[in-house]
Amino acid sequence: MTPALQDVSVRQLQYVTAVADTLGFHRAAAQCHVSQPTLSAQIQQLEHVLGITLFERDHRRVLVTPAGKEIVMRARRILVELGDLLDAAGRERDPFKGTLRIGIIPTVAPYLLPEITPAAAATYPELRLALREEKTEHVLAQLREGKIDAGILVLMADLGSHLAHAVIGEDPFVVALPHGHPLARKKRLEMRELEGHEVLLLDDGHCFRTQALALCSKVGAREADLRATSLGTLVQMVSNGVGITLLPAMAVPVENRRAQLEVRPLAPPVPHRAIALVWRPESPLGNTLRALAKVFRAARQRSEKALDKDGRRKKGPRVPKAS
Repeated sequence: MTPALQDVSVRQLQYVTAVADTLGFHRAAAQCHVSQPTLSAQIQQLEHVLGITLFERDHRRVLVTPAGKEIVMRARRILVELGDLLDAAGRERDPFKGTLRIGIIPTVAPYLLPEITPAAAATYPELRLALREEKTEHVLAQLREGKIDAGILVLMADLGSHLAHAVIGEDPFVVALPHGHPLARKKRLEMRELEGHEVLLLDDGHCFRTQALALCSKVGAREADLRATSLGTLVQMVSNGVGITLLPAMAVPVENRRAQLEVRPLAPPVPHRAIALVWRPESPLGNTLRALAKVFRAARQRSEKALDKDGRRKKGPRVPKAS
């Protein structure tokens, strides 16, 4: 007998995706705030209705069956669509009221959030931003699964084809050197002048590493043995004379606030990264997110104007009052 629509509930689909995420019925039940017997019974009922086994179970582990993988994928898609439906209804009443869940990458978060969150609060006082700091791959996965509404990422070529986006700003790269380094004698550097030098880079998983590594490989610079998990670690190593590195310019006011580095701009064409707010093309929040990106972009521009020629902050950026 073919299962009818009323035989499958949204709650069952939520339980299925939770078990697939956690690979454990106990952990999934805790995540869904229900008892384990309740969750297990609902999944068994769904398996009975569908006529297939979704999970292999024993005392040690839970695995998703081949047939279950297809159902889990479709369940995620349905839950995302349902979430979009509810969001669309809510945003029709007031598009700038409620909570927006936004993921942001670590090489942007510490430097951009202090600029854009006050601006967003001043412009849209009833809008709450729930922010999560994650690497690019995790932001994209959470976006696909509907766990977040948008992401703040570096705009790479492979993102533009399947995500809607609005650029917040362009962030040029600079060279960070220890005091007394021979390259610090120049006011501006050519990328080719890094040839033969050891350059400290971030660890795998950071898009900034991918960009910096491509630039270094092109000019014959060598990657140092250390791979850091943060820009702050790179800065500490460089300030102690262990190699040189590339930094995004927006990080300089924070990471070089004690002037422990020699920072030099790069000659044109200056390599840079484009920072963008991204979201699912079918999201009902598109217009809201475009308007929010405009606020973010203006805040970023004000902050850039508040920096002196060495990248140090002259004064805090002014945030406009809500009209």
